[in-house]
Amino acid sequence: MQEKLFVIKIGGALIDDEVLLSQFLDQFAGIKEKKILVHGGGKLATTLADRLGIEQQLINGRRITDKDTLDIVTMVYAGGINKNIVTKLQQKECNAIGFSGADANLIKAKKREHAEIDFGYVGDIDQQSINEKLLSEFINLGLVPVFSAITHDEKGNLLNTNADTIASIIAQVLSVKYDVELLYCFDKNGVLEDIDNPESVMKNISEEEFFALKKEGKLHKGILPKIENALEATKNNVSKVFLIKENHLKTHIENHYAGTKICL
Repeated sequence: MQEKLFVIKIGGALIDDEVLLSQFLDQFAGIKEKKILVHGGGKLATTLADRLGIEQQLINGRRITDKDTLDIVTMVYAGGINKNIVTKLQQKECNAIGFSGADANLIKAKKREHAEIDFGYVGDIDQQSINEKLLSEFINLGLVPVFSAITHDEKGNLLNTNADTIASIIAQVLSVKYDVELLYCFDKNGVLEDIDNPESVMKNISEEEFFALKKEGKLHKGILPKIENALEATKNNVSKVFLIKENHLKTHIENHYAGTKICL
Protein backbone atom coordinates (compact mmCIF):
# COMPACT_ATOMS: atom_id res chain seq x y z
CA MET A 1 0.00 0.00 0.00
CA GLN A 2 1.32 3.44 -0.94
CA GLU A 3 2.08 5.97 1.78
CA LYS A 4 -0.28 8.95 2.03
CA LEU A 5 0.89 12.37 0.83
CA PHE A 6 -1.06 15.63 0.89
CA VAL A 7 -0.27 18.37 -1.65
CA ILE A 8 -1.99 21.52 -0.44
CA LYS A 9 -2.25 24.86 -2.22
CA ILE A 10 -3.16 28.17 -0.60
CA GLY A 11 -3.72 31.59 -2.18
CA GLY A 12 -3.33 35.30 -1.65
CA ALA A 13 -6.47 36.00 0.37
CA LEU A 14 -5.31 33.70 3.17
CA ILE A 15 -1.74 34.96 3.01
CA ASP A 16 -2.93 38.56 3.40
CA ASP A 17 -4.50 37.78 6.80
CA GLU A 18 -1.93 37.02 9.51
CA VAL A 19 -4.51 35.59 11.93
CA LEU A 20 -6.18 33.31 9.39
CA LEU A 21 -2.79 32.22 8.03
CA SER A 22 -1.57 31.26 11.49
CA GLN A 23 -4.78 29.31 12.16
CA PHE A 24 -4.43 27.49 8.85
CA LEU A 25 -0.77 26.65 9.50
CA ASP A 26 -1.76 25.22 12.89
CA GLN A 27 -4.01 22.79 11.02
CA PHE A 28 -1.39 22.11 8.34
CA ALA A 29 1.35 21.45 10.91
CA GLY A 30 -0.97 18.98 12.66
CA ILE A 31 -1.21 16.71 9.60
CA LYS A 32 0.65 13.52 10.56
CA GLU A 33 1.10 12.26 7.02
CA LYS A 34 3.73 13.49 4.57
CA LYS A 35 2.81 16.85 3.09
CA ILE A 36 3.79 19.63 0.70
CA LEU A 37 2.53 23.22 0.70
CA VAL A 38 2.31 25.39 -2.43
CA HIS A 39 1.44 29.08 -2.08
CA GLY A 40 0.54 31.97 -4.32
CA GLY A 41 0.41 35.59 -3.22
CA GLY A 42 -1.02 37.64 -6.09
CA LYS A 43 -2.70 40.33 -3.99
CA LEU A 44 0.47 41.27 -2.13
CA ALA A 45 2.42 41.48 -5.38
CA THR A 46 -0.25 43.75 -6.87
CA THR A 47 -0.26 45.98 -3.78
CA LEU A 48 3.51 46.41 -3.91
CA ALA A 49 3.43 47.08 -7.66
CA ASP A 50 0.81 49.81 -7.09
CA ARG A 51 2.99 51.41 -4.42
CA LEU A 52 5.92 51.45 -6.81
CA GLY A 53 3.80 52.75 -9.69
CA ILE A 54 4.31 49.63 -11.82
CA GLU A 55 1.18 48.93 -13.85
CA GLN A 56 -0.08 45.34 -13.74
CA GLN A 57 -1.86 43.45 -16.49
CA LEU A 58 -3.96 40.32 -15.96
CA ILE A 59 -5.42 38.21 -18.77
CA ASN A 60 -7.90 35.51 -17.69
CA GLY A 61 -6.53 35.75 -14.16
CA ARG A 62 -2.93 35.28 -15.30
CA ARG A 63 -0.35 37.97 -14.75
CA ILE A 64 1.67 39.54 -17.56
CA THR A 65 5.17 39.54 -16.09
CA ASP A 66 7.63 42.13 -17.39
CA LYS A 67 11.09 42.51 -15.81
CA ASP A 68 9.95 44.94 -13.12
CA THR A 69 7.01 42.73 -12.23
CA LEU A 70 9.27 39.66 -12.11
CA ASP A 71 11.45 41.45 -9.54
CA ILE A 72 8.36 42.16 -7.45
CA VAL A 73 6.86 38.66 -7.57
CA THR A 74 10.25 37.12 -6.79
CA MET A 75 10.65 39.35 -3.73
CA VAL A 76 7.08 38.73 -2.59
CA TYR A 77 6.58 35.04 -3.46
CA ALA A 78 10.02 33.45 -3.07
CA GLY A 79 11.16 35.95 -0.46
CA GLY A 80 8.78 37.50 2.03
CA ILE A 81 5.80 35.13 1.83
CA ASN A 82 7.78 31.91 1.54
CA LYS A 83 10.09 32.66 4.45
CA ASN A 84 7.22 33.96 6.59
CA ILE A 85 5.36 30.65 6.11
CA VAL A 86 8.46 28.55 6.76
CA THR A 87 9.24 30.52 9.92
CA LYS A 88 5.69 30.11 11.24
CA LEU A 89 5.77 26.37 10.53
CA GLN A 90 9.09 26.03 12.38
CA GLN A 91 7.42 27.78 15.33
CA LYS A 92 4.75 25.06 15.18
CA GLU A 93 7.42 22.30 15.19
CA CYS A 94 6.87 21.49 11.53
CA ASN A 95 10.26 21.15 9.85
CA ALA A 96 9.52 23.14 6.69
CA ILE A 97 11.97 24.06 3.96
CA GLY A 98 11.19 26.83 1.47
CA PHE A 99 11.83 26.56 -2.25
CA SER A 100 11.55 28.31 -5.54
CA GLY A 101 11.81 26.04 -8.57
CA ALA A 102 15.40 27.15 -9.09
CA ASP A 103 16.50 25.76 -5.71
CA ALA A 104 18.09 22.33 -6.25
CA ASN A 105 16.66 22.51 -9.80
CA LEU A 106 13.36 21.24 -8.40
CA ILE A 107 11.05 22.84 -10.99
CA LYS A 108 12.24 23.94 -14.40
CA ALA A 109 9.90 25.71 -16.78
CA LYS A 110 9.66 26.95 -20.33
CA LYS A 111 8.81 30.55 -21.16
CA ARG A 112 5.18 30.69 -22.27
CA GLU A 113 4.74 31.01 -26.01
CA HIS A 114 1.52 32.49 -27.36
CA ALA A 115 0.64 33.54 -30.89
CA GLU A 116 -0.99 36.82 -29.83
CA ILE A 117 0.12 37.66 -26.28
CA ASP A 118 3.60 38.18 -24.85
CA PHE A 119 3.22 37.03 -21.27
CA GLY A 120 6.79 38.10 -20.47
CA TYR A 121 8.62 36.14 -17.78
CA VAL A 122 5.87 33.56 -17.32
CA GLY A 123 6.74 29.88 -17.21
CA ASP A 124 4.75 26.78 -18.11
CA ILE A 125 5.50 23.37 -16.64
CA ASP A 126 4.62 19.72 -17.23
CA GLN A 127 5.45 16.44 -15.51
CA GLN A 128 9.00 16.45 -16.90
CA SER A 129 9.59 19.78 -15.13
CA ILE A 130 9.68 18.27 -11.63
CA ASN A 131 12.84 16.78 -10.11
CA GLU A 132 10.80 13.96 -8.58
CA LYS A 133 13.73 11.94 -7.24
CA LEU A 134 15.25 14.81 -5.27
CA LEU A 135 11.85 16.07 -4.06
CA SER A 136 11.05 12.56 -2.76
CA GLU A 137 14.39 12.51 -0.94
CA PHE A 138 13.55 15.76 0.86
CA ILE A 139 10.17 14.34 1.87
CA ASN A 140 11.69 11.08 3.09
CA LEU A 141 14.13 13.06 5.24
CA GLY A 142 11.08 14.29 7.17
CA LEU A 143 11.19 17.76 5.65
CA VAL A 144 8.05 19.61 4.55
CA PRO A 145 8.62 21.43 1.23
CA VAL A 146 6.98 24.84 0.87
CA PHE A 147 6.94 26.01 -2.75
CA SER A 148 6.56 29.55 -4.02
CA ALA A 149 5.21 30.20 -7.53
CA ILE A 150 8.66 30.97 -8.99
CA THR A 151 10.45 28.53 -11.32
CA HIS A 152 13.45 28.81 -13.67
CA ASP A 153 14.34 28.01 -17.27
CA GLU A 154 17.92 26.67 -16.80
CA LYS A 155 19.11 29.67 -18.83
CA GLY A 156 19.54 32.00 -15.88
CA ASN A 157 15.98 33.35 -15.86
CA LEU A 158 13.39 33.12 -13.12
CA LEU A 159 9.81 32.66 -14.31
CA ASN A 160 6.46 33.46 -12.70
CA THR A 161 4.39 30.25 -12.75
CA ASN A 162 0.78 29.60 -11.77
CA ALA A 163 0.69 28.13 -8.25
CA ASP A 164 -2.44 26.06 -8.99
CA THR A 165 -0.55 24.40 -11.84
CA ILE A 166 2.55 23.78 -9.69
CA ALA A 167 0.42 22.01 -7.08
CA SER A 168 -1.31 19.89 -9.73
CA ILE A 169 1.90 18.85 -11.50
CA ILE A 170 3.70 18.01 -8.24
CA ALA A 171 0.70 15.88 -7.20
CA GLN A 172 0.69 14.08 -10.55
CA VAL A 173 4.41 13.31 -10.51
CA LEU A 174 4.47 12.06 -6.92
CA SER A 175 1.36 9.89 -7.42
CA VAL A 176 3.70 7.22 -8.82
CA LYS A 177 5.24 6.79 -5.36
CA TYR A 178 2.51 7.98 -2.99
CA ASP A 179 -1.23 7.91 -2.46
CA VAL A 180 -1.63 11.62 -3.22
CA GLU A 181 -4.52 13.82 -2.19
CA LEU A 182 -4.52 17.31 -3.73
CA LEU A 183 -6.32 20.05 -1.84
CA TYR A 184 -6.98 23.55 -3.16
CA CYS A 185 -7.72 25.68 -0.09
CA PHE A 186 -9.40 29.05 -0.63
CA ASP A 187 -11.93 31.42 0.95
CA LYS A 188 -15.15 29.64 -0.12
CA ASN A 189 -16.76 26.47 1.24
CA GLY A 190 -16.16 24.84 -2.14
CA VAL A 191 -17.38 25.48 -5.66
CA LEU A 192 -20.65 27.37 -5.21
CA GLU A 193 -23.71 26.98 -7.40
CA ASP A 194 -24.73 30.48 -6.30
CA ILE A 195 -21.77 32.77 -5.55
CA ASP A 196 -23.95 34.78 -3.12
CA ASN A 197 -24.98 31.69 -1.13
CA PRO A 198 -22.05 30.19 0.81
CA GLU A 199 -24.09 27.05 1.53
CA SER A 200 -24.73 26.23 -2.15
CA VAL A 201 -21.69 23.96 -2.35
CA MET A 202 -21.52 21.54 -5.25
CA LYS A 203 -20.37 18.29 -3.63
CA ASN A 204 -18.99 16.80 -6.85
CA ILE A 205 -17.99 18.21 -10.24
CA SER A 206 -17.11 16.01 -13.19
CA GLU A 207 -15.31 17.16 -16.32
CA GLU A 208 -18.59 17.11 -18.24
CA GLU A 209 -20.33 19.19 -15.57
CA PHE A 210 -17.42 21.64 -15.47
CA PHE A 211 -17.57 22.34 -19.20
CA ALA A 212 -21.34 22.82 -19.01
CA LEU A 213 -21.03 25.27 -16.08
CA LYS A 214 -18.23 27.12 -17.83
CA LYS A 215 -20.22 27.42 -21.06
CA GLU A 216 -23.21 28.78 -19.13
CA GLY A 217 -21.00 31.33 -17.38
CA LYS A 218 -21.93 30.04 -13.94
CA LEU A 219 -18.38 29.87 -12.59
CA HIS A 220 -16.39 32.86 -11.33
CA LYS A 221 -13.30 33.35 -13.50
CA GLY A 222 -10.99 33.01 -10.47
CA ILE A 223 -12.11 29.43 -9.87
CA LEU A 224 -11.49 28.26 -13.44
CA PRO A 225 -7.71 27.65 -13.21
CA LYS A 226 -8.21 25.68 -9.98
CA ILE A 227 -10.80 23.36 -11.49
CA GLU A 228 -8.85 22.97 -14.74
CA ASN A 229 -5.73 21.97 -12.83
CA ALA A 230 -7.75 19.76 -10.49
CA LEU A 231 -9.20 17.89 -13.48
CA GLU A 232 -5.72 17.36 -14.94
CA ALA A 233 -4.65 15.84 -11.63
CA THR A 234 -7.60 13.43 -11.56
CA LYS A 235 -6.75 12.32 -15.11
CA ASN A 236 -3.16 11.60 -14.07
CA ASN A 237 -3.55 9.19 -11.15
CA VAL A 238 -3.99 11.62 -8.25
CA SER A 239 -6.31 9.61 -6.01
CA LYS A 240 -8.40 12.47 -4.56
CA VAL A 241 -8.79 16.15 -5.44
CA PHE A 242 -10.89 18.63 -3.46
CA LEU A 243 -11.54 22.36 -3.35
CA ILE A 244 -12.18 23.29 0.29
CA LYS A 245 -12.34 26.28 2.62
CA GLU A 246 -9.03 27.02 4.35
CA ASN A 247 -10.34 26.68 7.89
CA HIS A 248 -11.96 23.32 7.06
CA LEU A 249 -8.60 21.60 6.48
CA LYS A 250 -8.53 19.69 9.78
CA THR A 251 -12.20 18.72 9.44
CA HIS A 252 -11.63 17.49 5.90
CA ILE A 253 -8.62 15.37 6.79
CA GLU A 254 -10.32 13.83 9.83
CA ASN A 255 -13.68 13.21 8.11
CA HIS A 256 -12.37 12.66 4.56
CA TYR A 257 -14.99 14.87 2.96
CA ALA A 258 -15.52 18.62 2.82
CA GLY A 259 -15.93 21.10 0.01
CA THR A 260 -16.13 20.03 -3.64
CA LYS A 261 -14.68 16.78 -4.97
CA ILE A 262 -13.36 16.88 -8.54
CA CYS A 263 -14.18 13.67 -10.43
CA LEU A 264 -13.63 12.26 -13.91
